[in-house]
Amino acid sequence: MLVAVALAALAADVLSKMIVVATLQDEEPIELLGGLLTLRETRNSGAAFSIGTGYTIVFTVIACGVVVAILRTARNLRSLPWAVCLGLLLGGAVGNLIDRLFRAPAPLKGHVVDWIQLPHYPVFNLADSAIVCGGVLAVVLAARGLQIDGTRLTGKEEPAAEAAAEPEKAEKAEDAGEKP
Repeated sequence: MLVAVALAALAADVLSKMIVVATLQDEEPIELLGGLLTLRETRNSGAAFSIGTGYTIVFTVIACGVVVAILRTARNLRSLPWAVCLGLLLGGAVGNLIDRLFRAPAPLKGHVVDWIQLPHYPVFNLADSAIVCGGVLAVVLAARGLQIDGTRLTGKEEPAAEAAAEPEKAEKAEDAGEKP
């Protein structure tokens, strides 16, 4: 499932960017839904919200690290919701990584094609959307106690530190003449 979701997210991102570059590059933005949605081709050398422009190679290395981390984590994957989550993150990361590796101005320094704009929000793309949705899903899954291996934390287990401290408490109580 992880691979299917990642490939779907990647395909949607790559195809949409090809269409946007072919039809919107050097064109006026297209306003839809009374200005609620604007289609505008821009290039982003930085991270989200154009933070860190000029550090494109750093973001390229970080994206490579994210891809490797997801692939390594996938070895322990036994949860369908986590497969969807990691698939979204992987597809989005690879989508933007492809731009950074192969788009102008140079390999490893390419600018990401962004094209979706909402009012009072920076321009983004489908890879960014996949990353955000995957991130939100990760938070929800973690908050619900669902682990990547398919197990669930119930909150009834004793944390390891407290369990380790229990024998010490019993010894102190015995030394003081109390019942543990």
